[in-house]
This record gives sequence, C-alpha cells and structure tokens, in this order.
Amino acid sequence: MTHSDTAGASLAWMDGAIIPIADAKIGVTDWGLTHSDITYDVAQVWDGGFFRLDDHLDRFAASMQIMHLSVPQSLDEIRAILNQLVAASGLRNAYCAFVTSRGSQSIPGSRDPRTCTNHFYAWVVPYVHVIPEQVVARGAKMKIADGVERISPASVDPKAKNYHWGDITNGLYQAIEQGFDTVVLTDAGGNICEGPGFNVFAVHDGKVLTPQSGVLEGITRKTVLEISAALDLPLEVRDISKAEFLDADEVFITSSGGGPTPITQVNDRIFGNGAPGPVTMAIRETYLDWRAKGPLRAEITYA
Repeated sequence: MTHSDTAGASLAWMDGAIIPIADAKIGVTDWGLTHSDITYDVAQVWDGGFFRLDDHLDRFAASMQIMHLSVPQSLDEIRAILNQLVAASGLRNAYCAFVTSRGSQSIPGSRDPRTCTNHFYAWVVPYVHVIPEQVVARGAKMKIADGVERISPASVDPKAKNYHWGDITNGLYQAIEQGFDTVVLTDAGGNICEGPGFNVFAVHDGKVLTPQSGVLEGITRKTVLEISAALDLPLEVRDISKAEFLDADEVFITSSGGGPTPITQVNDRIFGNGAPGPVTMAIRETYLDWRAKGPLRAEITYA
C-alpha cells in the first residue's frame, strides 16, 4: 500500500478487526444513535505523524468520565489501535476519530443507562478541513446565529466532546441560506460560544481573546493559548459579547481540521479589507511549524 492520500483507504476498527469504513455499523437500538449518548475525539495525522495524540486521549478519557462511559480498552491500547488503523490505511494526512457509545440495553425497553453495554470503535479518513481551503482562500464568512442559542452547559457539558448538534445544525441552516460559510452560536447571555467543530478567537488591539464558557476545550485552542504565550501575545480567556466580537480587529477559528484559520467576515463586518490579519497569520505559521516537527508529534510506523 502506498502512503499517499489518494491511494489510502478509509478504514474502521470495530470488535478487534480493521474493516472498510463502509462496513462499519452500530445497531439501530444503540443509544449512541437513538439518544446521541456518545462521546468521541478526533486526532489529526499530518505527514505521517499524530499531532498531540496524548492530549486527545486524555480528553477522551475525561469525556468518558463526565458521561459515565467506560470501555475495556486502556488508553495505551487505544493508542496502539489508532496507530495500527492509520498504518493500515496508508494515509499520511488523515482525520482519525475514536468513539465510545452507550450501546444497546441488556434489558429491552429499559430507561436505565446502566443496562447498556458501552463499546469502543474508531475510524480514519483522509484529512478533513472544517472550512474548505478554497473558501479560506477567497475569505471565509461567518454568521452569528440569530435566535439559536448554544445548548446550556448545565444541560450538556461541552467539555465532553459529543454529537449534540441540534442547535448547531439549526444555526448552519440559517447561515448557509443567508450566504455565509459557517456559523457561531451565542449563549443565553449573548456571549460568543463556538461553531460546528471549532473554537473561536478574536484579536483586539493586539490582545488575543477566546470564550471561557459554553465551549469544548479544544486541543488546537490549547495549542493557540501556548503559542500566544510563546509569542508574548497578551491573552484573555473570558466572556466575549457579540458587540465586542464584531468590533475585533481580527477573527479566527481553531480546529484539528485546519488549525488556526482566518475568518474575514462576520455578519456584515469585514475584517482587514477581506485579508487575514497579521496576528492570526503569525499564530498560524507557528502552529504549522509545531505540527510539522517537534515533541508534540508521534510518528506512525507504516508497513
């Protein structure tokens, strides 16, 4: 098997076997499907190596604990499964997801989640950009959703990565139908939260800002916090109002699917005459350098 993305295969690991992703299935009574009772994480593979895999595994373990989920595989065993899976795929640049689902009830019709048998699976596909590269090249446009609030952290803890996307999907419909590329949601207090698969940042008078509540504590977000410190950029993690967000000098998003990515328009506000800002690009260049080399990489041994 060659090691190019075009020749690589999308595969899944289920019940101890590596299979074509099209053959990977869960049961129709699985609570992961019927109740979105599931947690997951996604690690990126770039140029043949995982980036921050240990951080993703630690967050995955924390997510399972928050959601009262457990699987027989240890984190070391999961790490080995992911390496085996990516190596078998031959993909050098990949999106590697690993999942724990609540499973089906041992007592049919029970509403007690403890009667479900939790299970682990994983899958790998070619690298995914949350916002396509051609969209970023012409300038990505974001809508702040109107009348659609992020699910309250008191109801669904966003620190546990989950599939509860009802609010985000409604926001996406609104944004796309109005000609925007993506969406960001606010909380009940009108503060900026997050978007579909990404955290958000604003740059104001040279200071880097990112929301503190109602968000997944993203691994790329964590990397940008570290980069900001390394570049001696002032940084604040706090609530950001819609008005302050729109008044920023620069806006960017962070995700394992693309890294720090500039946004050139939010609602009717155009930033930097439609060009990425200097702080965003300095952070992005450092991120790409960290991803390409250094101690945060874990190389994969391909056959």
